[in-house]
Amino acid sequence: MAHKAGYVNIIGEPNVGKSTLLNALLGEKLVIVNPKAQTTRHRVLGILNGEDHQLVLSDTPGILDPQYRMHERMMDAVDEALEDADVLIVLVELGQSPEKSEHVLVRASRFKGPKVLLVNKVDTGGEDAVLAALEAWEIALPGAKVVPISALHGLNVPELRTYLVDQLPEHPAYFPKDELSDRNTRFFISEMIREKILTYYKQEIPYSTQVVVNSYEDGEKLVKIQADVIVMRESQKGIVIGEGGKALRKLGTEARMAIERFVGTKVFLDLKVKVDPDWREDEQKLRKYGY
Repeated sequence: MAHKAGYVNIIGEPNVGKSTLLNALLGEKLVIVNPKAQTTRHRVLGILNGEDHQLVLSDTPGILDPQYRMHERMMDAVDEALEDADVLIVLVELGQSPEKSEHVLVRASRFKGPKVLLVNKVDTGGEDAVLAALEAWEIALPGAKVVPISALHGLNVPELRTYLVDQLPEHPAYFPKDELSDRNTRFFISEMIREKILTYYKQEIPYSTQVVVNSYEDGEKLVKIQADVIVMRESQKGIVIGEGGKALRKLGTEARMAIERFVGTKVFLDLKVKVDPDWREDEQKLRKYGY
């Protein structure tokens, strides 16, 4: 039997459920999920392997109108996903209007290969609303296969997975069959720490913060990790640390527990907070931080 492999890339606005969908298709949590916008900053590949296929799923940042250079780098990642996709998934949510989704539709229309438009979160509305949404999106993106799903609850996810594998071209595997992602352990650890920052801090803190894992020592019974939480101003540093270091200790504890589940062993996590002014606008700093 011929082997099939290809890239299935997911695009959509912030908070429509792209990361939740990727995790659901993989059958495990790979990328971080949070209700706050701009949770996903990088393009992340998740690899679903079968005996006769390899489905390379690509999560991308939410499409937005860039406000600073980091946003521009995020949109570059979206455009890159349009270039190498074998199949494009356009993810929208129930209640989202095609008339207010110009940024998504313009990009989706540029892609000339097979397109699947998924209307997500259909569990949040009635049958009439779902049917009206499917009809509106069929008109807005002609030629796309339009499907209702609930990525969070798994509605139509197994069927979607089967359909996507069927659409793949015949091709050898792009990655070793035992790999789950193109990203390394340090990347996922930095994302787990950032996920807790998104959860426990408010206002501008999550959007002004970068996490850098400086060292990872893998022992038989204990993994030692040192990571920096980068903020843009001294006032933000004070907020992240909190009175008497209380907020930073809570962040460290919650992040450590998540990392222990990920690596499967005890973890010692040393977190430090550092100020790097205006890193979101500096090209050299953005490259240093992986953008």
